[in-house]
Amino acid sequence: DMKNAVIGNNKQKANLIVLGAVPRLLYLLQQETSSTELRTECAVVLGSLAMGTENNVKSLLDCHIIPALLQGLLSPDLKFIEACLRCLRTIFISPVTPEDLLYTDATVISHLMALLSRSRYTQEYICQIFSHCCKGPDHQTILFNHGAVQNIAHLLVSTSYKVRMQALKCFSVLAFENPQVSMTLVNVSVDGELLPQIFVKMLQRDKPIEMQLTSAKCLTSMCRAGAIRTDDSCIVLKTLPCLVRMCSKERLLEERVEGAETLAYLIETDVELQRIASITDHLIVMLADYFKYPSSVSAITDIKRLDHDLKHAHELRQAAFKLYASLGANDEDIRKKIIETENMMDRIVNGLSESSIKVRLAAVRCLHSLSRSVQQLRTSFQDHAVWKPLMKVLQNAPNEILVVASSTLCNLLLEFSPSKEPILESGAIELLCSLTQSENLALRVNGIWALMNMAFQAEQKIKSDILRGLSTEQLFQLLSDSDVNVLMKTLGLLRNLLSTRPHIDHIMSTHGKQIMQAVTLILEGEHNIEVKEQTLCILANIADGTTAKELIMTNDDILQKIKYYMSHSNAKLQLAAMFCISNLIWNEEEGSQERQDKLRDMGIVDILHKLSQSSDPNLCDK
Repeated sequence: DMKNAVIGNNKQKANLIVLGAVPRLLYLLQQETSSTELRTECAVVLGSLAMGTENNVKSLLDCHIIPALLQGLLSPDLKFIEACLRCLRTIFISPVTPEDLLYTDATVISHLMALLSRSRYTQEYICQIFSHCCKGPDHQTILFNHGAVQNIAHLLVSTSYKVRMQALKCFSVLAFENPQVSMTLVNVSVDGELLPQIFVKMLQRDKPIEMQLTSAKCLTSMCRAGAIRTDDSCIVLKTLPCLVRMCSKERLLEERVEGAETLAYLIETDVELQRIASITDHLIVMLADYFKYPSSVSAITDIKRLDHDLKHAHELRQAAFKLYASLGANDEDIRKKIIETENMMDRIVNGLSESSIKVRLAAVRCLHSLSRSVQQLRTSFQDHAVWKPLMKVLQNAPNEILVVASSTLCNLLLEFSPSKEPILESGAIELLCSLTQSENLALRVNGIWALMNMAFQAEQKIKSDILRGLSTEQLFQLLSDSDVNVLMKTLGLLRNLLSTRPHIDHIMSTHGKQIMQAVTLILEGEHNIEVKEQTLCILANIADGTTAKELIMTNDDILQKIKYYMSHSNAKLQLAAMFCISNLIWNEEEGSQERQDKLRDMGIVDILHKLSQSSDPNLCDK
């Protein structure tokens, strides 16, 4: 009677829960003395209650329903097992259920694997439980180690569509960003056919959309993991065109979102795939519809659907931005096509200030991708004053947005970019200096990188502002950073600050002592060749100053180091050291005679004689 009362009636379900039916049903379900028929009816009623609202599921979880149902799976009776599994499935697909509840007892997974052979219902429900509870690498590894691949593979050719579909979903979550699983899948065969071939068959246009999309996701994961080559026909001729089809406005919103996101992931790092995708079915124009038509043509008649799609239109926008970012990652012509798509720059600018963090992140990623183009930096980016909303995004954004936004800012600060001036006026130096103090490595790198770009061929005032903003303490902090990227960019910044004579003399007159200290520190430290070369180049710049030279000439320690690197085993370092020497000895400069005499006394001439016999033509000439 209870079962018939609650089916399809949320009000009745809530009433029964309030009246305390759940503990009683669970008690009967677990009683050894209950007949199997009674226990099965209890599981069915509980399953029906779980089908209701999220609050219903919470009430069931609070009564510890999961351990009770898992215990029920040990019964010999198949009908009862199926009822328990169906109820577990319903509970686990609810967003309020923590996935980890499946993994608390190690024996559960192996028992579920064993139950896979019992019936097509156990197969469908168990695969569905696995695909919903597999979140992240730890879960993937547990399922993989329990033989998920071997146990589920043969279900892909089951006679039941539901079983085939759930098995396919399992593989799509198992293989996602997981090289170990992907590499295994390539070599698994079912009835003499390899899995990639089975997936390709499931991609065909006559298959249900859900099946096409899910098998495309499997092949995409395998391709990104290196298990399938990017030029393999199953990717170029099957997977990629299938995903492009999913982006058409005939498809439902969820399908368009998933299609675009999966395609963005597939082509993200491969130029050739980006080119192919960009000319398939007018994809670039098709994506413009993501901003205009949230509902598919077929869904327009359905009011409920329309309402749903309007609420979720932001998901379409973020998917389109993501795919545009991937399409434009490398190829200049594709970037041009994207930017020429109607109102594209306005759409990105609007995206940067949307309330949804996902849309903001995707819009910044898209902008970053397009900012790699010198031509676009000079034209579209200028016309739309993109730097304004970008600077706004950089104020108190979460780290993942900050990283991409600051990378974009690095590009906007390159010397040929017209945005450089207005960005400086809007307080960028302060902002970037604060990024260099971040705990997050990527932010430190981007902050110092942007300052390095900003200092390149800049006027003296900007250089002084940067030094003031950074402070000597912070500069030393960055020069002793454990990450070599931060160190290289900081040296690059110093090198850019110390260029053109008046600037060199000015900066060395105010910060000379500290900078010489920093140079000494690095030349004495355990650093790679690139770092030492960059440091010697900084010294050569200092040697080019008029008054700054004296800081080298009066520092015997540094002179000895230059001498040491002239005889180093690495030619790059020898060349850099010789640049220092040549900048110190120009005849037409005041005091050159004294400097030459001092260097001669140090034995520099003897080393030069030796180097003129070198087999390296560059060293020889210098």
